[in-house]
Amino acid sequence: MENSLAGKLLVANPLMGDPNFARSVVLVVEDNEEGSMGLVLNRASEEPVDHYLPMWSDTVAPPHVIFVGGPVMTDVAIGVGAGPTVPMDDWSPIVGDVSLIDVAFGPDHWGGMNAARVFAGYSGWVPGQLLAELSIQSWIICDAEPADAFDPEPETLWNRVLARQPGRLSLYARFPEDLRSN
Repeated sequence: MENSLAGKLLVANPLMGDPNFARSVVLVVEDNEEGSMGLVLNRASEEPVDHYLPMWSDTVAPPHVIFVGGPVMTDVAIGVGAGPTVPMDDWSPIVGDVSLIDVAFGPDHWGGMNAARVFAGYSGWVPGQLLAELSIQSWIICDAEPADAFDPEPETLWNRVLARQPGRLSLYARFPEDLRSN
């Protein structure tokens, strides 16, 4: 797809009303004629990864918890990993050396990794839905950096991604969560 958003970040407009995505940063992992899929990078749960997937406990980036990737199929684990030491045929980089991984296989299957993150569920859009949301400015499209997928301080990722944007977009980083406190 010529104008694919795969590898980009969708940063929620500060006024987005959907509680699933308020102040979220979504890494788009697929975007084609069949729809779009992304993972919310800044919604850490309190569930430790080693409780569910102990083989990943030494590889996941801090915080060592499962992240909520979105409201779709929250009972499915999806992973992203970075830096395989052995190239794999099924390694398809999204941004830099970050790729989706099947967490049913341990880190050794992937040839070793520098970092991984596990998500429960994902964010999904049927064909045309994301384009409609973009047309009403629900999302700000930003370039992703590989480190965004493994950020150790996910609670401030929304602000930091916006702060690194050029021009007036960076001003959104200081947008108050509650306009009454402004």
